[in-house]
Amino acid sequence: MSGGSGWERIRSTRGGRLSRETSLTGRTARTVRLGRVQPQAPGYRTIYCNDREANLPVRFKGNSISTTKYNFLTFLPKGLFEQFRRVANCYFLFISILSMTPISPVNPVTNVVPLSLVLFVSLIKEAFEDWKRLQNDMVINNNPVDVLHDQVWETIPWKKLQVGDIVRIKQDGFFPADLLFLASTNADGVCYIETSNLDGETNLKIRKAVERTWDYLIPEKAVEFKGEVQCEQPNNSLYTFTGNLIIENQTLPLSPNQLLLRGCSLRNTEYIVAAVIFTGHETKVMMNSMNVPSKRSTLERKLDKLILTLFGTLFGMCLVGAIGSGIFISSDYYYLELQRGVGLEFNPSSRFSVVVLTLFTLLTLYSTIIPISLYVSIEMIKFIQCAQFINKDLHMYHVETDTPALARTSNLNEELGQVEYIFSDKTGTLTRNLMEFFKCSIGGEVYGTGFTEIERGGAQRIGAKLQEAQRSPHAVHEKGFNFDDSRIMRGAWRNESNPDVCKEFFRCLAICHTVLTEGDESPDKITYQAASPDEAALVTAAKNFGFFFYRRTPTMIYVRESHAEKMGTITDVPYEILNVLEFNRWRHGADTVIYERLAAESDELKKITREHLEQFGSAGLRTLCLAYKDLHPETYESWNEKFIQAKSSLRDREKKLDEVAELIEKDLILIGATAIEDKLQEGVPTCIETLARAGIKIWVLTGDKMETAINIAYACNLINNDMKQFIISSETDAIREVEEKGDQVEIARFMKEEVKGELKRCLEEAQHSLCTVSGPKLTLVIDGKCLMYALDPSLRVMLLNLSLNCSSVVCCRVSPLQKAQVTSLVKKGARKITLSIGDGANDVSMIQAAHIGVGISGLEGMQAVMASDFAIAQFRFLTDLLLVHGRLSYLRICKDVSTALSKKYPELYKEGIRNMFFKWRVVWTWAFFSVYQSLIFYHFVTISGTSGKNLSGRMFGLWDVSTMAFTCVVITVNLRLLLMCNSITRWHYISVGGSILAWFVFILIYSLLRENVYFVIYVLMGTFYFYLTIILVPIVALLGDFIYQGVERWFFPYDYQIVQEMHRNDPEDNSRAGLLEIGNRLTPQEERSYAIAQLPRELSKHTGFAFDSPGYESFFAAQLGVHAPQKAWDVARRASMRGKPKPSKKH
Repeated sequence: MSGGSGWERIRSTRGGRLSRETSLTGRTARTVRLGRVQPQAPGYRTIYCNDREANLPVRFKGNSISTTKYNFLTFLPKGLFEQFRRVANCYFLFISILSMTPISPVNPVTNVVPLSLVLFVSLIKEAFEDWKRLQNDMVINNNPVDVLHDQVWETIPWKKLQVGDIVRIKQDGFFPADLLFLASTNADGVCYIETSNLDGETNLKIRKAVERTWDYLIPEKAVEFKGEVQCEQPNNSLYTFTGNLIIENQTLPLSPNQLLLRGCSLRNTEYIVAAVIFTGHETKVMMNSMNVPSKRSTLERKLDKLILTLFGTLFGMCLVGAIGSGIFISSDYYYLELQRGVGLEFNPSSRFSVVVLTLFTLLTLYSTIIPISLYVSIEMIKFIQCAQFINKDLHMYHVETDTPALARTSNLNEELGQVEYIFSDKTGTLTRNLMEFFKCSIGGEVYGTGFTEIERGGAQRIGAKLQEAQRSPHAVHEKGFNFDDSRIMRGAWRNESNPDVCKEFFRCLAICHTVLTEGDESPDKITYQAASPDEAALVTAAKNFGFFFYRRTPTMIYVRESHAEKMGTITDVPYEILNVLEFNRWRHGADTVIYERLAAESDELKKITREHLEQFGSAGLRTLCLAYKDLHPETYESWNEKFIQAKSSLRDREKKLDEVAELIEKDLILIGATAIEDKLQEGVPTCIETLARAGIKIWVLTGDKMETAINIAYACNLINNDMKQFIISSETDAIREVEEKGDQVEIARFMKEEVKGELKRCLEEAQHSLCTVSGPKLTLVIDGKCLMYALDPSLRVMLLNLSLNCSSVVCCRVSPLQKAQVTSLVKKGARKITLSIGDGANDVSMIQAAHIGVGISGLEGMQAVMASDFAIAQFRFLTDLLLVHGRLSYLRICKDVSTALSKKYPELYKEGIRNMFFKWRVVWTWAFFSVYQSLIFYHFVTISGTSGKNLSGRMFGLWDVSTMAFTCVVITVNLRLLLMCNSITRWHYISVGGSILAWFVFILIYSLLRENVYFVIYVLMGTFYFYLTIILVPIVALLGDFIYQGVERWFFPYDYQIVQEMHRNDPEDNSRAGLLEIGNRLTPQEERSYAIAQLPRELSKHTGFAFDSPGYESFFAAQLGVHAPQKAWDVARRASMRGKPKPSKKH
């Protein structure tokens, strides 16, 4: 009954007091700040498998998860706290409270209702977004899973799963927790998993159970399993796991090869049996996640500082007024009757009370200096920017998937116009994760035609034209194969000078892999499931070369060979699998690994093949070398005995297997090399180049291997051969030597010192390179292990300084949490606007850590989109999102140049990065002119009050002057808005004219309803003085702004003003057909050449320069990377030139 009671006791995830072990676990795993990952503290947990009662005293965490931002109790207090983080809301709350006191001269409704409405709408929005998170959590927590109970599989929801339970996972099912793999329906205790939710990779990976547990597959056997697991404490390292399985007094070592992580899914396996190791928020994927952040734009935070400044100014004004009231109030003014029963605010005998109460009265009266209507207007504009401009932009509409852009929040619109750093995932974001066999080198001969995207991009940069070879009409192009060369296709390789080498090359591709087959055993219908897309591409290539792999068993591989012995013959050949030397970090097909294991002869072939490898690498292709060795049966039998002993070893098994493999993997004969293209998404290199011209730096953060990441960086134009590369890798002989000893403390100490030394060396070289005039651009490549130590507080500043000095940074083999840590490092350390973009669940933490998160609606589900602020279908759409909508949002829809020109001159975006339009200098300029305008109005009021007369000859009274003054204010403010617009459309005329008209309609009606202003406006409109005033006063008030803007545009123009001048005579193209145009676009170099060619070429009669508009020379110099400061006399030449209209285009 004890086992039954343990089974029935399903603990709540959040309930109960944690034991000391669990508390220590939490403290160990959460010692991160700014995303720092520390080596875990010593310690382990003991888990009793298939025995809930034994695990109860430890009180492991339950398997229920929560990703919500609020709960029922915290929503209102936490939600209000989030709203009152805005200084403006605190200010309006303070004013609302004051307006409800007796000292307030205004009705409290005018303050309380707008604030309440703003808060209510914001809280509803927060509740709706969190409700969607709760629904998602409920779906996940209630997913069914089969758990072993009394010799039967019982289905329970994920949330009731406990540590130590034995579970059964069926094909295509997701793992509900971190599991210890025990048994599989596949032979040899293997299973295939997809880890796209962790590292973005959609290819399959192999996991293998410990041989001792293979029999625990059916319930009758699994119920007998009573193993004890001693393993590490929960931590966030996805790629490491250490532990032991103690079963029947036998201790078996455990490795990451036996760990199945939550979020991964089972593929190509009927079902597996596993034991639960980590649950809920202690699983590795959950420890790599972050709490849902509350994002506020940088502009909003700066606005808080501005409001504090304005409030300080307001308080100073009110204090002066209050003190003045306290000084000048006196009982001498007998006609005010201040002696009899007046309130404290007018009592001459208590001047301090007069000052205090008058101060609060004035604060309420002058509170409109910070109008709440401004915030309402801004929120409306933000909503329109999202709903009308971003969501409906056809330039960001993906036709193939029918996916438009989606703005999921309107809080961060203006942030899009100030991004300086972009952090991007690789797989599915930059690439399509589609590998294609493109070229190869066989026996010293290159085969394959065509050019890669990086080759085309390189040719464009130097102005060269590539001669594309005519593609064969019989060329085959299928998934994984984009190869064309008639010399070796359809058995033609038999006519080559080295047919035997070709045959060995194709045979090697067909049998040296771990690919599984699905579907019919025919070339057209078969499907390959591979541990990597490269493997699938190589096997697909072998099929198209006539060596068709169609079946696999645990001991055999079957290949259908065409033309192997003679042309036209087709033979099914079985190959026995004697042993499998699995791929690891020291055993793969890279040239550096293969070449050091080759036989001494064939030096000429090695030299030629290496040249081919360099040629393939410079084209951005992923290369692998192929080699083989003939073994004598006696030699193999002798080696196999050693291999079996190493495989059976319980201590240092991997090390011994590697040592045995080294005995046979030597004196290899080189056959050739393969070149595979990782297809980029359409337009990625052009997009990255455009964003780089805009002053945006792009970092790639990927879980891929270093070689793969570097290849993609080359293909994307992030790295080129002219750059100086700093590579900080854990794959060094010194680190391997220390790792082989197995002392975790010594490994951590040694790696930290190694990383510190590398960072110091690279930083010194970077600083020296930057001091030289013509030094190369710099790039940093670092892997996840080194990054873990580089993010230590003692090294973090050094890493940041080195990274900021580099033009591009590539971080490979990084975990989801490390992606977020790097993002936070730049966000908080460099204080720059950051944007993260990804497409998978492994990118969620990075997306949430940045100022702006962008999700790609890709093939890996919608997790990234659900966590993002903006969603797009393709990486290339970032150009429009940032350079067009980002700039317009930062400028608040005051379009300065057209969409086409925004992308044509990406340098315009730098004005947002430098925050040119919201600096304190800009604020003080506006403040200066507002003071100037207020003096004009004050002077007008004083003159009108003494000399103004109506038709009956009476002097204007208080309400006459104030009504006329406010009319002038309304006209002046609206005309000032029109003056600051960079482009004027009919909507500007409607809004400005409508606002002025609305005032007149209001005052005409209001003056009939209120006694104190009764018929005032009608009397004023009957005087010539009124019309003269509302014309002259706004003109005089705006004269300063007009002169300032004119001088600024002529002598100190912004870049966008220069572009406006260059294209001021361009005909407008409003046709919607242009929005749908895709492709056939000029390259940036061709666009620049075309733009220059279109400029007027006649010489000014005053100068010898071709350009006679302000700042032309400096603007184009900046585009070409040459410093040429503007001169005041250069821009003054513009007055002598008359722009000639361009001839109209004929259609």
